[in-house]
Amino acid sequence: MPASREVVFVDGVRTPFGKSGPKGLYAETRADDLVVRVIRELLRRNPSLPPERVDEVAIAATTQIGDQGLTIGRSASILAGLPKTVPGYAVDRMCAGAMTAVTTVAGGISFGAYDVAIAGGVEHMGRHPMGEGVDPNPRFLSEGLVDASALVMGMTAENLHDRYPTITKQRADAYAVLSQERAAKAYADGVIQPDLVPMATRKAAEGWGLATADEAMRPGTSMDGLATLKTPFRPHGNVTAGNASGINDGATGCVLAAEDVAAELGLTPRMRLVSYAFAGVDPELMGVGPIPSTERALRLAGLTIGDIGLIEINEAFAVQVLAFLEHFGIADDDARVNPYGGAIAYGHPLASSGVRLMTQLSRGLAERPGVRYGITTMCVGLGMGGTVVWENLTKENGA
Repeated sequence: MPASREVVFVDGVRTPFGKSGPKGLYAETRADDLVVRVIRELLRRNPSLPPERVDEVAIAATTQIGDQGLTIGRSASILAGLPKTVPGYAVDRMCAGAMTAVTTVAGGISFGAYDVAIAGGVEHMGRHPMGEGVDPNPRFLSEGLVDASALVMGMTAENLHDRYPTITKQRADAYAVLSQERAAKAYADGVIQPDLVPMATRKAAEGWGLATADEAMRPGTSMDGLATLKTPFRPHGNVTAGNASGINDGATGCVLAAEDVAAELGLTPRMRLVSYAFAGVDPELMGVGPIPSTERALRLAGLTIGDIGLIEINEAFAVQVLAFLEHFGIADDDARVNPYGGAIAYGHPLASSGVRLMTQLSRGLAERPGVRYGITTMCVGLGMGGTVVWENLTKENGA
């Protein structure tokens, strides 16, 4: 058996995220074309990586039908022009699809099965709404395996407010405002744009266009404005469209490699993978998933939360982030947490979001060479959490 090897994150990119629906950026754009654009951009940005040296392409999608079907890792690889000798496959762990694509190929790299791999995800929620074509087994409810609310993500967020009575709607709204403000500042400072790949769009009625920025951001969001929004999941509830992520379309991708192979090929790694963990929780309390997955990932790494200098947590719902912060004794506005804003501002195209977190973390670590460790973490539908611990390589690269 080969000795395990260090795995590094070399580069990550994504399309701008669009709003789902007939008026959204990608209303008439195919999901697989979003992935193709990302793969081509990764190869363009890393010219010292010969395409034939890519050993695997793992692409996640939550709804694997239509233009997100046909084993999208393989089909997108062919469409992107990679040699037909490069294999590919599809991944599904709902919101943690791209994260799972990364950890799965990372395991293969560590074991020695691959030298270099591309991993990412796509979700076109306008073409394929969450749950399209799904036929849940009636035993889930008839045998009481899960609460009926477990299959409606917004209701699981309301349940989380019940579990954490200290997390009020006002706190959730305040966090949402902060996310929008930080995202707007990140754009103003030019932090996000370097890893966005412009995407051609076309609509029959409008002709060709070019997507260059995230469509869902609302930089003028205020507490007063959020207070007026409806609570669709519960009368007089806490969860609104303003303190949750939207329904979005977009794709992400990254290059992972064995550390020695990256050096051989002249690739500059940004982060080293330290550990990762996934955990299950009650499906009706899906949002607490990042807590046990983070505890396990930290334990596997021999670290504590105090060792983590930067956190990118997916903002599926503000309450889910606040539950995580409350558990670990972190302030709601801690500068280490989502310093560039998160999914409440940018959007959350389900299976693609894990690599957005990693790309933003790598940017954050590059700006903070004094920070050694960071994490990417997210809650996952049907009651799960996923966390990856990363080590900053900025210093080693001479920055």
